[in-house]
Formats: sequence, C-alpha cells, structure tokens
Amino acid sequence: MVRAGSGKTTMQRRKRIRKLTKGFRLSRHNLYRQSLTTLLRARAFAFRDRRVKKRMFRKLWIIRINAAARARGLRYGEFIAGLQRSFVALDRKSLSEIAIHDPATFDKLVELAKKNLPPALAEQHAIKAKKAAK
Repeated sequence: MVRAGSGKTTMQRRKRIRKLTKGFRLSRHNLYRQSLTTLLRARAFAFRDRRVKKRMFRKLWIIRINAAARARGLRYGEFIAGLQRSFVALDRKSLSEIAIHDPATFDKLVELAKKNLPPALAEQHAIKAKKAAK
C-alpha cells in the first residue's frame, strides 16, 4: 500500500521550504519540488558569490588606485612597490578611498612611493623626466 504523503510533519516541512523561497518568481515559490530545487541552487550561488564579491571589490580598488596613480605619473605596480619599500601599511581599500576622497594625501603617497622605487624603476623614471623636460 502507498504511504500517505500529507501528514502534519510533511506539511510543516513543505511550508518551511515555501517560506524560504518567498520572493521567487512564478511556480518556483509555490510548487514544492520546484521550490526545493531552486532553493538548493540559490544557496549554492550565495555560497559561491560571497567569495566572488571579495574578489570583485579587490579588483575595483586596484582599478581605482591604478587610475589615480597613472594620473600622477606612476603605474599601479610601481606605486605599490614604492609603498612597500617605504613601509606604508595601507590596504588597497583604504588607498582607493584616499584616492577618491583625499587627492592631496594621495599625492603625498605617490611622492613617497616615487622616492622609494627600486633602483631600476627609479632610473627609468629619471630618463622619462629628462625626455619630458626637453
């Protein structure tokens, strides 16, 4: 004989799943089998994207720092190398915020980075400065 699938516990479980899928479109929130599948996928994406979000923000900060540094005559890699050699312990998030909201401070950081560039890079910048002066 077929077992009953409409007991109190079963209904409570289905109700809980439907409550979790509130806001999903069409039958994805009210048909049990479809809502269960959709909920599993949604949770998998949420888990993955919590990590992707961190990557995307770091990428954004680097783009902003690179744009601000290039406007002042340094590439991103040179800027970071100069800051590391001068023992500046600012992370990319704070550097990005400084570049946007406090350009004067960012100018000072760029100058500090230029002073502490590795010798080979400093030589290249000196040659470029001479060419620009002519």
